[in-house]
Amino acid sequence: MTGPLLEVQGLRVEFGRGKDRVQAVRDVGFRIGRKQTLGLVGESGSGKTTVGRAIIRLLKPSAGLIRFEGKDISSISDSGFRPYRKRIQMIFQDPYSSLDPRLSIRGSLLEALELGHPSSKGEWEDILAEKMRLVGLAPEYLGRYPHEFSGGQRQRIGIARALCVEPEFLICDEPVSSLDVSIQAQILNLLMDLQERLGLSYLFISHDLRVVKHIAREVAVMQRGEIVEMKETEELYRAPEHAYTRTLLDAIPGR
Repeated sequence: MTGPLLEVQGLRVEFGRGKDRVQAVRDVGFRIGRKQTLGLVGESGSGKTTVGRAIIRLLKPSAGLIRFEGKDISSISDSGFRPYRKRIQMIFQDPYSSLDPRLSIRGSLLEALELGHPSSKGEWEDILAEKMRLVGLAPEYLGRYPHEFSGGQRQRIGIARALCVEPEFLICDEPVSSLDVSIQAQILNLLMDLQERLGLSYLFISHDLRVVKHIAREVAVMQRGEIVEMKETEELYRAPEHAYTRTLLDAIPGR
């Protein structure tokens, strides 16, 4: 199919009403092609996570269009959006809080499979083992609980959980910001390998241009709810135009 996998036009998200109304996101637009990664970068409070949550319908857009394979998914009903929950998944910043501490890893992944993986229950154990291997973890760990893993391992489990429903598009919300630098590199390499093997597309949200440089083909810089600059990654690093972009680049150690 030709055209972008995801297209956002004129997206606006508001909180509150009347005099207390706040525009968290204003007139945001971008496209993401198949097997491509767009980095969405900005400081805390810039609106980047709000954009991701609006795409996956954790927040309701106030205005604008969100198209997936050319179909407007921003205005369809919750039941109409349900099939897209399998195709669009989110990886969260804190893998510990996104996993139920009362459930084993098997239990957490089974919750995802029950959303509608096209397989019979008899195949589920093999699928769980496959997803664990896919993210570099032994299937023997399925019986353990989240507190028994390191931060990097928990993020791998979070990725495996997202992959259980065979998505095409992943929203990666600060997926490495809580990890040590060496572990960050491992998770970034894993995401790039999965993209190559599974044909995934990513919206990669981060406050750190240093991180985004390694994974994104194109970068959109957000400030105060708006995209102030968007370019191919190498061009953005070589010739930033907006003062805010230059500030973010200047904050990279040893650049």
